[in-house]
Amino acid sequence: MSFAPSSPVTGAAVTGLTSPTYSLTTDVAPSLNGKQYAITAVGGTQTGVDVNTVSKPFTLSFFRPMNLRVLPQANPVTGIIKNVPMNTYKLITRKGVQPAANQNAMVARITTIIEIPAGSDTYEPEDLRALVSSHFGAGFASASGIADTILSGVL
Repeated sequence: MSFAPSSPVTGAAVTGLTSPTYSLTTDVAPSLNGKQYAITAVGGTQTGVDVNTVSKPFTLSFFRPMNLRVLPQANPVTGIIKNVPMNTYKLITRKGVQPAANQNAMVARITTIIEIPAGSDTYEPEDLRALVSSHFGAGFASASGIADTILSGVL
C-alpha cells in the first residue's frame, strides 16, 4: 500500500493534548511526485489548535523521487557496484504558527528524509521495514519529550 493515512490519524501522546486526533482531507500536493493531506478537524482536547487555512496551513505531505533509480550493473571483473544511487523520499508536516501577538503566521516544519540505496528494496525489504518501524516508533514513543525539547531547548 502506498502513503494513504486513514482519517482520523491518532496523534502521539504529548503533554497538553488529550487523545489528539487529526481528520485528513485529500489536498493538492505542490508537485506531481507527492501526495498531500490537509488537517481539517482536530479531536480530543487540543485547546487553541487551528486546522488548515490559507494563512495557517496544517498539512502532511509525502514525496517520492521524480525518477526512481535502479541498481546499476556490477563490474564484470570485480563484481563490485560503484556509486550505488539513492532514492530519496520525504515526509513533511507543516503547521502555521504565530511567533508573537499581532504578528503574521509563519510555517513550522518537520521533515523526515528517507534515503534508500537502489536495489535494497528488492534484496532486503525486511531491513527497510525495520528501518521505518524503528524510526517512527521512536518518534511516536518520544513525541512528548521532543515537544518539550523544542519548547524548552533542553535535550
